[in-house]
Amino acid sequence: MHHYGANAVQMKHTQADASRQVLDGLKVAVLLVGADRRVSFMNPAAEALLETSTQRGCGQDVLELAPMGMTLQGALIAAGQGATTTLREAVLRLPMRAEEITIDCTVSPLGHASDKPFTIVELNQVDQLARMTRDTTLLERQGAFNQVARALAHEIKNPLGGIRGAAQLLDGELNDKALREYTRIITHETDRLSSLVDRLTGGYGASERKPFNLHSVLEHVRKLTLVEIPQGLKFERDYDPSIPEVRGDHAQMVQAVLNIVRNAVQAMQSRGCIRLCTRARRQCTIHNRRHRLAVEASITDDGPGIDPKLMERIFFPMVTGRDDGTGLGLALTQEIIARHGGLIECASRPGQTCFTVFLPVEDRP
Repeated sequence: MHHYGANAVQMKHTQADASRQVLDGLKVAVLLVGADRRVSFMNPAAEALLETSTQRGCGQDVLELAPMGMTLQGALIAAGQGATTTLREAVLRLPMRAEEITIDCTVSPLGHASDKPFTIVELNQVDQLARMTRDTTLLERQGAFNQVARALAHEIKNPLGGIRGAAQLLDGELNDKALREYTRIITHETDRLSSLVDRLTGGYGASERKPFNLHSVLEHVRKLTLVEIPQGLKFERDYDPSIPEVRGDHAQMVQAVLNIVRNAVQAMQSRGCIRLCTRARRQCTIHNRRHRLAVEASITDDGPGIDPKLMERIFFPMVTGRDDGTGLGLALTQEIIARHGGLIECASRPGQTCFTVFLPVEDRP
């Protein structure tokens, strides 16, 4: 009798594990809500959609975690009476996201007749496919643009080398110091242009791929920025201590994040708040590839926002909204992150601009 009881318990645990694996693998966000409206379970898709972790989300009021107004509250009341409600193309407004999300929401009762009834809330982002298609198109266009930029840079560097060589030969033939000053100016400027071309084409040395924690990158950039601008600028940090290490070049990633932060500082005219946030994401899709685990980092400023006319081209080289800008910073950032197998996205409106970086965590045997 005892043996059969043990088998039954083991089978029950096995079924529970299988159910959890199914929920974890779903692309639809699933929340389990108690009678007090507190969230008791959320799957990885819900963590990604609502931009929070299970540790932070569980225990919260679902109306605060998924702010949809009275529509969700009415559906929860109906579920308490045993009815299922589907809300089509509802608007989800997350406090730290610059753009609204369009979702289909299904609210269903679970264990309605029991002493401890629960409600299942399913959130399906209906504009996700359109966003993925848009991102793919932009990446293709950007790739083509970068190829043209590299070809153009190659054609520029060839005559620059000739000009520099001629200036050095002329410098050796001249005895007049005043005239030699001109040749040195030519040499200096050709070196500067050559360096600019290298930056344009992502001309880096061999990349050192070592494990590092993204918090060390964000903290390095934060401290460096505060040294440059000690007054008027404030940083808020919301770090997830559980994020795993990623593998790549620490110095390059510092440069990538620094470019984003410096753009934010310039947009805010060195006065305002920049929020740094990190999260660990499970079952994350990057460039149409599903990753078991990824790290997400967002950099949000409260500046005036990006001109909507520039939004689709901000990662292109030589595209800038400033008169004194080179338009290379974000292009280099995108190049570095892509080299790490990651993805960068941007959403902006007046008063809030957010750059979000996704970096895959390599599976280890």
